[in-house]
Amino acid sequence: MLKAVQILCCSSGLTRLTKTRNSSTVKLSTFSSSSSSSPRKTLCFNPTRMSSSSLPGSDPVPKSPTFVSGDVRKIKFCQWCGGPTKHEIPDGEEKLRAICTRCGKIAYQNPKMVVGCLVEHEGKVLLCKRNIQPSHGLWTLPAGYLEVGESAAEGAMRETWEEAGASVEVVSPFAQLDIPLIGQTYVIFLAKLKNLDFAPGPESLECCLFALDEIPFDSLAFSSIYVTLNLYLEDLRKGEVKFHYGTINKRPGSSPSDIQAFSLDYHLQP
Repeated sequence: MLKAVQILCCSSGLTRLTKTRNSSTVKLSTFSSSSSSSPRKTLCFNPTRMSSSSLPGSDPVPKSPTFVSGDVRKIKFCQWCGGPTKHEIPDGEEKLRAICTRCGKIAYQNPKMVVGCLVEHEGKVLLCKRNIQPSHGLWTLPAGYLEVGESAAEGAMRETWEEAGASVEVVSPFAQLDIPLIGQTYVIFLAKLKNLDFAPGPESLECCLFALDEIPFDSLAFSSIYVTLNLYLEDLRKGEVKFHYGTINKRPGSSPSDIQAFSLDYHLQP
């Protein structure tokens, strides 16, 4: 939720996050730092729980609140000094960690951020057919892991260039989708083409602009892309494109290409 809030905040303002009493509505108040008389802007997020029928083809996933992505016991050696590790719950913590028996440092496992663009052009969206595993031969939005030293928007534009050879301009953030089971957070931006010169990069077999009624939903690579495109089409039907935050709960043991093995259990939008 914090990342979704930070994306929407004005970089020059101060923010306060509040929750209305006896209500599930979360309010974000933004204050201008330039003038005390400036009006206050409030964004309201209305949490909703989306059933498996909300997105066609999605299946309910059993709750597993104690599941932790990643197997800490696979960490056998310290990444700093190379010493052997032991696996214990450190004092004051609740999770099993790999602790170096030589230098005492703890190896923490943190989620990875995936950034990408939903590129719009004259009622069409840009998709890439993957030339790498997982999900080789399936369609996806141009997206990939954020690199150190770049912003989320910069990373999304870079990935779009690398996978689709497309030069784009980011318009606005569209969705943040957390996938706790695999330790990933997707941040997808709406973007527009600067020109029509695009071609598949080394990681793509094809790149194509799809009309909205021709999007290959039966051949998409990941649940995150399936959810993103469905949310986008739903917004268009309602006549207003909004920012979305959601948690995708993947079914334990499901493959990345099994895009129907999930539920979108928590959904926030302004």
